[in-house]
Amino acid sequence: MLKTILLWGTVAGLIVGSILFGTTVTMADDPPPMAVGMVLGYTSMLIALSAIFVGVKRYRDYDRGGVIRFWPAFGMGLGISLVAGVFYVLAWEAALAVTGMDYMGEYAKHVVEERKAAGASAAELAKVAAEMESFRVQYDKPLFRMPMTFTEIFPVGVLVSLITAALLRKPDFLPRKRVA
Repeated sequence: MLKTILLWGTVAGLIVGSILFGTTVTMADDPPPMAVGMVLGYTSMLIALSAIFVGVKRYRDYDRGGVIRFWPAFGMGLGISLVAGVFYVLAWEAALAVTGMDYMGEYAKHVVEERKAAGASAAELAKVAAEMESFRVQYDKPLFRMPMTFTEIFPVGVLVSLITAALLRKPDFLPRKRVA
């Protein structure tokens, strides 16, 4: 099981990490709007984390004789998500190092502009700006930033793992085709 987790976690991690690194580096000078970036990011996560389904299915079909219970399948999905998450964090750290981008500074400006557009008072804007500055200072620390980055991808992995385990616990769901 560990071999399968490492293999498919690496596959998922390389996919999502290369997309994250590639898009961040190529769009660093002219980033898309936050909403577009989020759609691109979460879409790439879902594509990459489809490796959870493939990995658990192959394990069920080839190593377990076509049967796997919910909890082992779910645990395997979480393991694949964990490995992929490590690759994701490393790709983000590499992208920040290569581009020198001040992501949190840009995000803070975006949040303040959103509040301003929503009609927040000057006092509220000052409070939000101070909170965002405090958060930006924390985000500059790798031991704060890395777990924050991990929490972007891991919940998606949990969701994909739940769906995968629920589907693949049924032996008659996409059974392995036997070659005669």
